[in-house]
Amino acid sequence: MPYRVGIGYDIHCLVQGRALVLGGVTIPFSKGLLGHSDGDVVVHAVCDALLGACAISDIGVLFPDTAEQTKDMYSLDMLGIIHERIRQGFTVVNIDINCICEQPRLGEYRDRMAANIAGACMIDPGDVSVKFRTHEGLGEIGAGEAIAAQAVVLVKRTLVL
Repeated sequence: MPYRVGIGYDIHCLVQGRALVLGGVTIPFSKGLLGHSDGDVVVHAVCDALLGACAISDIGVLFPDTAEQTKDMYSLDMLGIIHERIRQGFTVVNIDINCICEQPRLGEYRDRMAANIAGACMIDPGDVSVKFRTHEGLGEIGAGEAIAAQAVVLVKRTLVL
């Protein structure tokens, strides 16, 4: 099978005193995402989708939240490391992302997020789709207590075993 699909998901609580980083973009907002790294749920979902598509592992195994070297790590750096690892046998074809939150409004950051993720994966920004959804006031996301993201990726095997 030359093509493989992976899916990723992440969710983090919003807290005071942290910067809000999504898709590698620092968003002006009163709260940020709690996490061992920068808490970037968009990039974390992409990381897990890529790792799943390539049947490698998951982000928690490669970047454990107990490791001091990953404390406050910029998630785009994680994505770059993962991409470097998978590109020995796979090429990223496209990435589709849903970011789910009530606030803040994120539409103006869509192109920057896509460009950041595309750059880390060495693909064209046009091959990265970033969409934003609310949770219609339901649950912790709807109450403005958390932000989540889902990602689906398509990779093509480039190394025949």
